[in-house]
Amino acid sequence: MKTTLVCYGGLDSVSLAHVLHAAGDLSRLVSFDYGQRHRKELDSAAACAARLGVPHHVIDLRGVGAALTGSALTDDLDVPDGHYAEETMRITVVPNRNAIMLAIAYGIAAANGDEAVATAVHGGDHFIYPDCRPAFTQAFDAMQRAALDGYAEVALSTPFVHRSKADIVAAGAAAGTPFAETWSCYKGGARHCGRCGTCVERQEAFALAGVADPTEYEDPDYWRAAVAAREDG
Repeated sequence: MKTTLVCYGGLDSVSLAHVLHAAGDLSRLVSFDYGQRHRKELDSAAACAARLGVPHHVIDLRGVGAALTGSALTDDLDVPDGHYAEETMRITVVPNRNAIMLAIAYGIAAANGDEAVATAVHGGDHFIYPDCRPAFTQAFDAMQRAALDGYAEVALSTPFVHRSKADIVAAGAAAGTPFAETWSCYKGGARHCGRCGTCVERQEAFALAGVADPTEYEDPDYWRAAVAAREDG
């Protein structure tokens, strides 16, 4: 099934790119510049597209992102340290981000004759991000089928929506994903910080999956304390 993948350049979407490519389904990557704190994730997505030999569409949404205020990913706000599932991580929500980006990806898929749009939302996202939950993805799929009725048939593919980050690491490893060439950290330093929610979740996922983590972290040990604090709380 010819599939357009929304690729943020992180472990999840790059792993899904490799899984789809291994199955012969990956048609193209679509990424978005929405004025996020850094471009490392966009560079990672571009490298993925080049590695897999597929087109890479980078959509300029900086004007839209500037209006979606209040997130640590787009505003000059501190990114909190701690586990991804902590309430403090709500500051990293960019309102309606997935809905906006998926709608554009659907248009690109339909224009290019693709049969599906894929996104790597997963079970660990559900607590913080409403537009990563099954209720959203199912409703969005129905909405887009109506939007393209009579023009194109494009399905929404969410193979990880009921799976954990550790499951994604396992699937990515099986598909040969070069994890060291993915970027997750929200802070965008020279190396992954090891302390923000997505760094903590990344390290925990590798440990749970039993896969060696090739990532270099500024603080490689903090995640254990963050996970323990979450479990105790």
